[in-house]
Amino acid sequence: MTLSKPEMLKQSYLFETEERLHSDVEEHIRQLFSLSHSDNIDEYVDEISDKFIGADDASSDIDLDSLVAKFGDSKVPSHPAEFTSYLEYLADNVIAHSIHTASPRFIGHMTSALPYFVQPLAKLMTAMNQNSVKIETAKSLSFYERQALAMLHRQIYNLSDNFYAEHIQNSQSTLGILTSGGTTANITAMWCARNAVLGAKDDFLGVEKEGLTAALNFYGYKGAAIIGSELMHFSFDKAADLLGIGNRGLIKIPVDSNNRVRVRSLRQAVAKCREQNLCIIAIIGIAGTTDSGGVDSLLDIAEIAQEANVHFHVDAAWGGPLVFSQKHRYKLAGIEQANSVTIDGHKQLYLPMGIGMLFLREPQMAQSIEKQASYTMRKGSFDLGKRALEGSRPAMALFLHAGLNLIGSKGYEFLIDEGIRKTQYMANKVRSMSEFELLAEPDTNLLLYRYIPENLRELVAKKQLTEIDNLFINKFNEYLQKSQRQAGRTFISRTMKTSNCFSQEISIVALRAVLANPLTTEDDIDAVLQDQIQIASEISRLEDEKNYSFE
Repeated sequence: MTLSKPEMLKQSYLFETEERLHSDVEEHIRQLFSLSHSDNIDEYVDEISDKFIGADDASSDIDLDSLVAKFGDSKVPSHPAEFTSYLEYLADNVIAHSIHTASPRFIGHMTSALPYFVQPLAKLMTAMNQNSVKIETAKSLSFYERQALAMLHRQIYNLSDNFYAEHIQNSQSTLGILTSGGTTANITAMWCARNAVLGAKDDFLGVEKEGLTAALNFYGYKGAAIIGSELMHFSFDKAADLLGIGNRGLIKIPVDSNNRVRVRSLRQAVAKCREQNLCIIAIIGIAGTTDSGGVDSLLDIAEIAQEANVHFHVDAAWGGPLVFSQKHRYKLAGIEQANSVTIDGHKQLYLPMGIGMLFLREPQMAQSIEKQASYTMRKGSFDLGKRALEGSRPAMALFLHAGLNLIGSKGYEFLIDEGIRKTQYMANKVRSMSEFELLAEPDTNLLLYRYIPENLRELVAKKQLTEIDNLFINKFNEYLQKSQRQAGRTFISRTMKTSNCFSQEISIVALRAVLANPLTTEDDIDAVLQDQIQIASEISRLEDEKNYSFE
């Protein structure tokens, strides 16, 4: 079909336009991957970062429905945007409404201010773009990471100089595994424990080759179990699911009033598993529960595990860094007997999100989960990924190694001691104020308490609350915490605590403070409590006026 001249001119124009657009996109993409950049952009990013980190309030007061409305478009733009305009979009819509975790009055979660060296190292880490699982994509970083892990391993287990000289850079040994977080570290620990207890024997190739059902049948078990406190982190629920034993195989033991596992009940559970012919994959001790910071009696649990010849794992994601404190290390007595230990770097090692660690007392234990591939992670190599869950992982060891050197053992000791001192200050403050009730004596730097409405304070003092009263207090505290979060000036999280009252076990809504931020002062703690009193007063006023009900 022959085109008319106007149609030919139109098609030629469209073709030239498309060519020009293609050329513009090509140039834009080349610039994105080149070294050339604008100093103005770097300055703008620094300005946004400094403003965000320096904020005193916990967050903006935007509601979640408004945020949902901002992010409803699912179409990918056909043409690339300019970076400056995208940064403006990011600053206005995301950063402006993100949580100020560095704020000294954000004391509700296990996330706080970071040391200054993290930002430049983050830029360096991104620029290097190393994949830590493979020596061909990491090289020197592989040995650097092994050194950092050995330094913390020594802090936990304190074995001989000869031990570390033999294993620190031995490709057949694994002192620690860097992971993306405590969840992955705990799952990896259970994976190691399962494969070790149900490993190859005689003509049986082991659980990793033949599966859980075949392994249990071969060893004559009727099932498998993991035993620990009812306050175990939910990562163990994930581990039980992933390892094939199911959540029913996760045996949760009651805790005492200080949130520590009841040792007698734990011992009875082990005996019952033996009677039922269950394979106990591991017994868990907690060094700093996520809910309350409570520390189990690790020495007692170690004794039980040794008597039963069972893998003893300590989840020290939160409390592990107490090993640096001369004053508080005694709380972790027994951790050195653990077969494996989890620590989260992004908690009390003051490193950015995404650093979990698993430490193994026996350097050969991780061989039970070793995997190889012809194109990567070859047998006998220094590839860190052959004994790990993740298949790709950034160079987070940069932050760990830097923290251990730039903060040092004395620096970490100061941070731990100060966090616990400020927690004791807040506990004493709460104890002295009629508006609040302290719910547990803190082991570490987490504090549980609750607000008591004025008309119920005398009953609390006389221990004469009814179940109905307690339900009312629960609802009041739940709404108080939500209102405080929405206001954004300060922040405390909440959790549930069980208590024996009214001749039965009841649930209590607890306000949960986490005193880890080095920037938090006693004045900030006072301000958080006063903010709660002010918000509670407003809630009570509206309730009295019948203009509002939180029920």
